Amino acid sequence: MPRLRQVPRDEVTSPVVSALYDMMFGDRDPVAEPGTPTGTPGDWWTVFAAVPDVFEHAVDGFALYRSPARTLSPELMELGQTRAGWLVGSQFVYSQHCKSCRTLGMAEDKIAAISAWAASDQFEEVERLVLAYTDALVLEKGRVPDALFAALADHLTGEQIIELTYITMLYEMHAVMSRALRTEFDDRDDPVVEVPGPADSLAR
Repeated sequence: MPRLRQVPRDEVTSPVVSALYDMMFGDRDPVAEPGTPTGTPGDWWTVFAAVPDVFEHAVDGFALYRSPARTLSPELMELGQTRAGWLVGSQFVYSQHCKSCRTLGMAEDKIAAISAWAASDQFEEVERLVLAYTDALVLEKGRVPDALFAALADHLTGEQIIELTYITMLYEMHAVMSRALRTEFDDRDDPVVEVPGPADSLAR
């Protein structure tokens, strides 16, 4: 279960939340009967529904990256989003955007290689630069070497770089929030725990 309370349908007063509940869950109460068409529990929606204007702001962000006004290719956007999910360790964001890559027709070998892209021959030059830039955004917190940025700018316009930067970091944020609140596929225990030694082992 997520760490915060979920909002049942009969407590929803926001028209935006109500419309999204209808779209995602039909006429079900998503707290009593969880599950979305994409196979997730759906508890991101029910947790964030507690603050309707935050919910609406997030939904606007989802629409923004799908907007026909975007000039960056959907494939490059998805590489950034998927890689960000992997780097943060969000099973939810990584898993959902692997599916989005597949919907765009990306080859299975390429999707599988996103986690270890630097050792893969699956990616074209611009794709490798997008993945390297994503690593610099997420792992290095925006410390992007001049040479990397210049190489990326040889392939993408300034507008496309802004779109890539904003959308990638938007999904880094969603990945972090999902882990912190244990929503969707991130409702799992941290895998890093102490492994007990023998009972008679020395404590040091």
